Amino acid sequence: MRQLLLLRHAKSSWDDPALPDHARPLNARGRRAAQAMAAEMQRLGLTPDVVLVSSARRTLQTMEALRPFEGSPMVTVLDGLYLAPWRGMLETLNEVPDTVRSVLMIGHNPGLHELALELLPPDHPETQALKRLRDAYPTGGLAEFGIAAPWHQLAPAGARLVRYVVPRDLPEATAMANGGEHEG
Repeated sequence: MRQLLLLRHAKSSWDDPALPDHARPLNARGRRAAQAMAAEMQRLGLTPDVVLVSSARRTLQTMEALRPFEGSPMVTVLDGLYLAPWRGMLETLNEVPDTVRSVLMIGHNPGLHELALELLPPDHPETQALKRLRDAYPTGGLAEFGIAAPWHQLAPAGARLVRYVVPRDLPEATAMANGGEHEG
């Protein structure tokens, strides 16, 4: 069974309206949420073999907060993942070597959310995690999928949702947000 981890970048800053979208950094809340998600991924033993990350500053900073990765995965920064539609993301996954067990893709909505929903088969059990995933894919959200097919055959309805975690689920992120600095 292969593992796909879809991580939306953490919350970014809109403080500088002159800054191009691609160059927007994480804000303080985003940095804290990314660190909390890193701890949760480590606690869950989620160790990707390959990391595919959008070239946007906020996705790169989200990835940096996850480091160090256990097992030193191959990291590939892709311009094509920046605001990519779900079909583009799926095509990128189809190019992953079939020998790879686990992939972490760090990207953007709406494409990431749409990809997560497209991967689910119509007969997927209606779990609480699935209901939450259908409702929203907030910044810093992580969906884990199990995939039976090789990467080159991954297609819509080809995965099972294993878990869905968002920063507000994590005590560390909630405690940091409640006790952290004010963000205007």
